[in-house]
Amino acid sequence: MKIQSGDYALQFRDGGVEVYRGSALLYQNRRPMYAFIKTVLSITEFYDAPYEVVEVDGRQVVARGVLRSPTGSQLAFRDSYEAAGTGFKISRTVTVLKNADDYGFATKVSFVLLASDEVRDYDVFAPANWYRQNEYAKPHVMGYDKDCEYFWRREVNYTLPMFAAQHRGTGEMAMLSRWAADITMRDHDFVQSEHIVDRKFTIGAIGLSKPESRTLNYLYYGYPLRKEIPTTRAGLSIDYVYPGVDGQMPRVDRGYNIDYMMNTKTMTRIFHPMEEGFTHGYAVGVNFGRFDGFYPMMRDAWRTVYARLKDAVYPVDQELQYRNCMESLTKLTRQYGDSWGLPFSCQLPQMDVSSVSFQFGFVGQQPGIGYQLIRYGDKENRPESFQKGLNIIEFWVRTAMTEFGAPQVCYNPTIPGFEPMPFWTRLIADGLENILDAYVYMKKKGKDYPSWLDFCRKAADWFVRVQNGDGSWYRAYNTSDGSLRMDSKANTISAVRFLIQMHLVTGGGGYREAALKAGEWAYQNTYRLMEYRGSTCDNSDIMDNESGIYAMFGFLSLYDLTGEQKWLEALIGAADYTETWTYCWSFPVRVPWPNHPFTRNAISGQSPVTLGGGGGDMYMAACAYIYYRLYVITEDEHYRDYAEFIHNNTRQANDVDGSFGYALPGLSHEGGRFADQTFLSHYHWLPWVTYVEVDPTSRLYDTFGAYDIAGAERLSPQERRIRNRIYDSYL
Repeated sequence: MKIQSGDYALQFRDGGVEVYRGSALLYQNRRPMYAFIKTVLSITEFYDAPYEVVEVDGRQVVARGVLRSPTGSQLAFRDSYEAAGTGFKISRTVTVLKNADDYGFATKVSFVLLASDEVRDYDVFAPANWYRQNEYAKPHVMGYDKDCEYFWRREVNYTLPMFAAQHRGTGEMAMLSRWAADITMRDHDFVQSEHIVDRKFTIGAIGLSKPESRTLNYLYYGYPLRKEIPTTRAGLSIDYVYPGVDGQMPRVDRGYNIDYMMNTKTMTRIFHPMEEGFTHGYAVGVNFGRFDGFYPMMRDAWRTVYARLKDAVYPVDQELQYRNCMESLTKLTRQYGDSWGLPFSCQLPQMDVSSVSFQFGFVGQQPGIGYQLIRYGDKENRPESFQKGLNIIEFWVRTAMTEFGAPQVCYNPTIPGFEPMPFWTRLIADGLENILDAYVYMKKKGKDYPSWLDFCRKAADWFVRVQNGDGSWYRAYNTSDGSLRMDSKANTISAVRFLIQMHLVTGGGGYREAALKAGEWAYQNTYRLMEYRGSTCDNSDIMDNESGIYAMFGFLSLYDLTGEQKWLEALIGAADYTETWTYCWSFPVRVPWPNHPFTRNAISGQSPVTLGGGGGDMYMAACAYIYYRLYVITEDEHYRDYAEFIHNNTRQANDVDGSFGYALPGLSHEGGRFADQTFLSHYHWLPWVTYVEVDPTSRLYDTFGAYDIAGAERLSPQERRIRNRIYDSYL
């Protein structure tokens, strides 16, 4: 008895399930009825058994049986298997027939990975949580410590509820995913703990496990309680656990001076009630494939689940959103003594100013906002916006340059003076690009600002001067003497677009050569080794989404300059990685503030910043323009679809038209956490939040004559291709 989907077949034998590719047995589960039971001692035990009955029902195979625990509790399983899409669908219902003396239960759908039972033999893709070996994660993130038994994470921490494991030798991949985005609201009537029964909990967990034949329960002070149980070790398996469990995660030190606290972990479990007549049901997507490398596997796995679970596109009047944002930026820009800028942060909804400090790029984006105000003020005949933009640019050009040739990056008008922040390569490049854009814009209008170009030239010369022999730059340099501050080179690519555009403006200076050398380093290291890390200046040198975004910026500029296919290859690789950081599905979230847009809008479109997941911000809005440009280059409809999704759904966090009662319309909160189905946030606005929305919108308009993707689509394909050659008319 078997079910076929593509090259793979599910074979049912002796109450178990086997997965074949041709005649090769790849995965199996000899005892598919698997339950975790919360006992009267409030520890978790687990038991499994083969199906008792397996029969064909139309195009499905239905398997049934009763799992009996040692205490006498009974759980009735009914699993149906069918071919669906490019893989399989498993639908499960479990009913409590009898409860002897137990508190709760959870169940598991799993397949044992027969190629190896060593976690290190697999590259893993769990979007925004685990990429390949997760060697560039923080130590507390799942997958960093491979010497665990349980690598599970609740699916709401994944930007799509999916988990794939690829054997490094054979290229074979197995993936489990939630079938539908049908999570309901959990019970918030009690405080979350590590071992609770919640009948309303509908979240699953996905991951790997290799359990020993004994229980594992961490007591509240960290002691790992183990008890031998009569089960057979099956090896390493890929699992979907329902309701969800966060597997072994390093515990935050609570200050106890006890030896076993030094390296202990937590395991947070949720159960459904072991209550006679209680039933839980869920469905899981199962996909297999063989791929030549991690990138094609990741791309195929992501797109498979994206097509099934992507949230609806949020309707937005993008022109209204853009204009409201620009008017709000105009109002927020003011003079502070001899300086000009915007507050560092304001509390929502009333926009109470909570901090005043100006950052050259990254979360401050002061010159970027200055350029946008110049452009908006000129095009819309708004003299106030225009003059405030000029004032911002003039302030930085007048005050920020140092004797080393790198600009200072953080000014505080209270001092007044610059805060002791390193020369961050990424942060410097942010501000320089925008000062150069402002120079080019005004030059095209017939107004020359040579001091602006001189400022950019000095900094570009500094980049050329400090570039390493291999083409890289370090992550940061000391402001005291210009020496090395952080020896990671991972975000070298962040300076490339600025240098290419300096080359286009000046025609010399060695900027083109420096950009190509840096691009080659990034091609070999950032792209081919998948080291998208270090771009978030307030985090350690770990994998993040912004490093993928800046790789896209750099590789696209190299492709625009040269037309060489290697840069397009690297651009596509960075794009496929970066989009996996977007919550493309949604689930209900409780919000404590009545004015917040998430009281009515969904969380889709938000993106985590670093590995670990569980929340996010709307930074992916910065990419809508470049994903649309990538679509024009490749004619891959997926990129057009994704560009529209992030251009619109990131706005779900915005008070687009003022209907949520924010003091200024169009604005958004900075970010927050929502994986616990309660939104937690500083509930404040920072300048970058609005900058990364107006920047791609203005670029989209300047290139394609529209504020939204639908408007750009009204152009003919030929006209789009012509307009997409942006460097033909840069200066």
